[in-house]
Order: sequence, then C-alpha cells, then structure tokens
Amino acid sequence: MASAIDTATAKPAAAPAKPSEAGSRFLRLFRKGRLRAVGRSMRRTSRRRSLISPLTRRILAVNVLALALLAGGSLYLGRYRASLISQEIESLKTQGKIFSAALGEGAVLDSVDQGEVLLPDLARQMMRRLVAPTRIRARLFDAEGNLIADSRVLAAGGLPIRVQPLPPPEPTDPVLAFADRIYDWMGRQLPFHTRYPAYAETRGKRAEDFGEVMKALRGKAGSAVRRDLKTGGLVISVAVPVARYGQVLGGVLLSTGSGEIEAELKKVRLEMLRIFAVALFVTVLLSFYLAGTIVRPIRRLAAAAERARGRGARVEIPDFTGRGDEIGDLSHSLREMTDALWERMNAIESFAADVSHEIKNPLSSLKSAVETASRLDDAEKQRRLLAVVLDDVERLHRLITDISDASRLDAELSRIELSPIDIGAMLAALVEVHQATESDLSPHLVLELPERGRDLIVMGIESRLSQVFRNVIANALSFSPPEGEIRLLARPDGHAVLVTVEDQGPGIPEDKLTAIFDRFYSERPAGEKFGTHSGLGLSISKQIVAAHRGMIWAENRRAPTGEVIGARFAIRLPAG
Repeated sequence: MASAIDTATAKPAAAPAKPSEAGSRFLRLFRKGRLRAVGRSMRRTSRRRSLISPLTRRILAVNVLALALLAGGSLYLGRYRASLISQEIESLKTQGKIFSAALGEGAVLDSVDQGEVLLPDLARQMMRRLVAPTRIRARLFDAEGNLIADSRVLAAGGLPIRVQPLPPPEPTDPVLAFADRIYDWMGRQLPFHTRYPAYAETRGKRAEDFGEVMKALRGKAGSAVRRDLKTGGLVISVAVPVARYGQVLGGVLLSTGSGEIEAELKKVRLEMLRIFAVALFVTVLLSFYLAGTIVRPIRRLAAAAERARGRGARVEIPDFTGRGDEIGDLSHSLREMTDALWERMNAIESFAADVSHEIKNPLSSLKSAVETASRLDDAEKQRRLLAVVLDDVERLHRLITDISDASRLDAELSRIELSPIDIGAMLAALVEVHQATESDLSPHLVLELPERGRDLIVMGIESRLSQVFRNVIANALSFSPPEGEIRLLARPDGHAVLVTVEDQGPGIPEDKLTAIFDRFYSERPAGEKFGTHSGLGLSISKQIVAAHRGMIWAENRRAPTGEVIGARFAIRLPAG
C-alpha cells in the first residue's frame, strides 16, 4: 500500500539566544509593537468618530474649489464690461452729434462784422432742453477753450447754482442692504484690466483739462474713460466739435457715469451667482454621494478588517465584488486574504496538534525504554533497550527535520523568485543519479520525453520541484518489486506540463487516494522497519506543487481485466 515518503535532509538550526537576552528583546519588541498598535487604533478611532471623513473633505474641497474658481473667473466679466463701455461711448457720440448739429443751427449768429458767433445764453438754454430727457452731463466750450455752459450749473438771479445728482436710495431691507455692501466690497476686490486715469471734479475747468475737448476743437470727435476718485466708478466722456459751414465754433463735452453699466454688470453677476449657488448645492450633494459610495464601503471594510485581527470568532468581510470597481477588487482581495489567514491559522493549529501527537509516540517509547533499562541488570537486555532508544532518537531527529522543513516551506516559497526550469533535463538528471547508484535488484527507471524538450519549460523553484520528484520516485521505489520497472513520462498538456510516475507495486486503496497526501500519514510496505519515514513527504510535495499553481494526484493502474497492477502519481504544472 502506497503512502507519503519524504527524503528531506536536516539543516542545522540557529543557536538560540540567551534566555535573558531573548526575554528582554521580546519585551522591548512587544512593548514597541503594542504602543504602535495602540497609536494606530486611536488614530483610526478618531477618524471614525469624525462627522465628515478626511476623504469626504478632500472630495468636497476638490469639487467645490474647481466650481468656485470657475465662478470667480466668470464674475470678473472684463470683456463684457469693456463691451458695455464701448457701447456707451458710441451712444454718447451719437448724442453729441445731435447736440452739435442743434447748437450749430440754433445757437450760432451769422454776424457781418464777426462772422459766425456762438451765442452762450442761447446755447445754455438749448443744452438744458436737450439734456433734460437724458441722464448725461453736457458742457460747452468756445473756440478759445473757455467753459461757457454746463448742464449741472443753473443761473438764478445772476448767481450760478450747481446741481448735484442724488445717489440711488438705500434699500430698506437690511438683508438686501447687507447683500449690496457685500457685492460692493467684492466689486472693489476685482481688478481692472485697464488702468484708467483719475478724474476729480473741480471748478474752473478749461478745455486743456480734457484731451478729448482739445481734439474736438481741432475738428475731430474724441472720447475718454476716467476713474472717479470720489465714487470709485467710471466717468465716460465724448467731445464733438460744434461747427458751422466747416468752421469750428466750440466743442460739446458729454459725460456720464458708469452707473448703468455697473447695474447691468450687477444684474449679470447676480444671475451667475444664483446659478453658482444652484450648481454649488448640486455639487455638494453629488460630492457627498460620491464620497459615500467610496467612504462607507471602505469604512465597513476597515472595521471588518479591524475585527478580524482581534480575538473572537471568524469575521466575514463585506462582499462588494458586485460593484465592478476598485473597491470591489479590494473587497475581493480582503475576503481572499481573510480566508487564507483563517485557513493558515487552522492549518497551524492542526499542524501543531499533529506534531504534538507524532512526537509523543517516540518520547513515550524513549521514556519506557530508559525506565526499564534502569531497572534491569541483564546486559543483553540493556543493549536491546539501548537499540530501541537509538531508533527512537533517530526517529525523533528525522521527524523534527521534516517538521522544520515543512514549517519554513511557505516562507521560502513566497520569498524566492521563480525561474525557467526544464523539467525534461531535471528528470533526466534524477534518472542518471539513480542508475549510477542502483544495485542489481533495484527497480529500473525508464524516462520517456517528447522530441522537443523546450515544450517542458515551467516557471518555478528548481530545488523544490526536484524535491517533489525525488519524493514521488522514492515512494515508487519503495513499493516496486525487485528488478521492477518505474516509468517516468513527461509531455505537454495544453498550457501545462504533465509528469506521471508509474510503478508496479500493489497500488493504493481506493479510500486512501487523497489521504496519502495528509500530514504524518504513513503506511509502509510489509517488512519495512517502523519509524524510518515521517509521513510528511507527499504532504510537502503537495504544498510545493500548490505553491507553483499546479496539481498532484494519485490513481491506480489497472489491467484490461480490472486488476490493479500498480500506482500512478501525476503532477501537472503551468508551462512557463
């Protein structure tokens, strides 16, 4: 009956540290790790207790900042403001031409002595009537540049009276008043692309104080935009020459403030702010929704992972694989990792129990033999008991060596990088070594390979795969009859390499085809000395093959009559 056989060699263990040094080192590491774990736990707890998670705040900040930058840039309206100013200038030019034509026809006296003369009193009256329906200010300069008429200066009893337009009434609603103050403050913070010259209202201004008037007195219309230092707004002015039959008799200066322009800008800005408020509200809601779809699952996964690392029963990681995104991938990975950890914990627990059971047997035999030998005076019986003690010691040594190899196998397989391995060349080397050391009665190894050896390349760890084949071949040798034949066949199998080892032994009981790969399972051929094998060989082989993403299984070979004629071990490894 076939069973698991291992030929692992012992490796010298590292010298243990002194008890005091090991104990103090352990305490230092434990305290340091405990403090770090407590600190991490406190930070995680504080994050969970916060009303808004850091990730939610980041998502909200990014979305709102982008929208705020867009809204702030749109509130500038520099080009729209320049367009309104240009339209206002064109409108003033049109009105200036109307004023100039009216004054040229109605306020000019054709004198024989002096020629064409501009009449100031008549001009003032006409200007007052022309300006009345509008909100503009009109001033008239004669050909010498003297100010002879101003729509904001009225003559009463020979004394000039200056008319000052009243500012718009303040809103009675305190909320609207506060909103206007906020808007005015924001308007003052917005920079101007164009640096306009300053304008200050003083008495006794002449044409030389206005470049556009001097241009009008030369026969060409001019315009200017200035910044009012008193109100903070703009003063837009246009000067048009007053001419009669091609003779320039003076210049009309029409000016207006930027109140209507500012009102239009305010209207547009308020409309944009309303749109921004709606967009901000929607953005905040969508940000919280987006953050919720990310943060809540991550928090649930983190909480489950936190519970999983603690003490207690097994914790089920939430399943978000149906999302089809990175969080679903994270959930899938955490679930697989948790399952692997629990399987590893169960395996360690089971392994510890099996090791304890297997070690107790030789220890019990040792104790019994030593106690019996101490009470006997017969030297021959004592020698036989000492031989039993020696066998048990060798059994313990072999068992501990195999246990040590099995315990560090996982760590070794995870650290070492895989490399291309030619399975055909490896099997040929093992057959050659066996043929060089076999006796006349030893079973013969027959190797069958395909014609193209390059089809037998796999990615793996050469020493460990060689250990698998040595274990399987050794198992077949121990159950094959003298001068029997063991056939090794290797061939491509789709995207894998299949290796089979067939012997001519008694076969394997049908109910033991999977049990032979269990740890410490050992059922040896009749007549073999007890305790020469630990029962870990095939278990280690299965562990190595699984780490290479392969499969290993056993089956019986049968004759056409159905009689068992041997056992067959198959190993399938992914091709490199």
